[in-house]
Amino acid sequence: MFAAKNFFLAAVAASGATPTVEYLVVAGGGGGGSGYGGGGGAGGFRTATGYSVTAGSAITVTVGAGGAGGASGSPSNAGTVGNNSIFGTITSDGGGRGTGVNNSAGGGAGGSGGGSGGSSAGIYSGGTATSGQGNNGGSNGTMASPYPSAGGGGAGAAGSNGSGSQDGAGGNGTASSISGSSVTYAGGGGGGNGAQGGTPGAGGTGGGGAGTTSAGVSGTANTGGGGGGGGQTYGGGGTGGSGIVIIRYADTYPDAASTTGSPTFTNTGGYKIYQWTSSGSITF
Repeated sequence: MFAAKNFFLAAVAASGATPTVEYLVVAGGGGGGSGYGGGGGAGGFRTATGYSVTAGSAITVTVGAGGAGGASGSPSNAGTVGNNSIFGTITSDGGGRGTGVNNSAGGGAGGSGGGSGGSSAGIYSGGTATSGQGNNGGSNGTMASPYPSAGGGGAGAAGSNGSGSQDGAGGNGTASSISGSSVTYAGGGGGGNGAQGGTPGAGGTGGGGAGTTSAGVSGTANTGGGGGGGGQTYGGGGTGGSGIVIIRYADTYPDAASTTGSPTFTNTGGYKIYQWTSSGSITF
């Protein structure tokens, strides 16, 4: 029976039929805020099977860059939103920006929302996540010293609120095995503070940068992790990590007719796998 099935699949592939594709599209993470800065939100995380392709038609692949961290120095500055990643008709939204102390605004919206910076002026909500792509950022929680900041949201969990002397941690990301091994993507950035007694927030698993007492840690490249918030010394926020696009399909089908953007190609575990860390295209 198995031999007959394999013969049938090989015949389908040889006939020129195109596969349906499984994809993972992770956008660039948001930049962290500076000066009691909130963590940047993770880039949007989208994955599914059954994406249909057409022979001879190029599919565009865009890998989003991470957003810049808020500039160092007083007054504090908000980070910038991450850039979208795209595979054909599938778009993942860039992560939301983290804000700085007294930016008088909550964390920014994005694939996952950015965290709010510490503030003596108000309590602000975390940024809102795009539905189905991530989680909200955390709130700064209180206006009292040491003015805690909040973590950015991750694909797997919301960013933590600032509370007392503890700055919020970034939300954890989500694991995927589409590349052939389990990798966690799209963690949120941790909130920064520290010099007035606060404890900076950890970055979320999946490339989220940690908050610090000085300059925030950048998100890890090609994970979509959010940048960590800068600390009370008005260090800059961390840059968000760039995104990634990965697809795979059954190895009974032929290799792609052509690709651009120099994707990594592997044929393992019954799948042909293409992985882009820079923008390009694929034609079946």
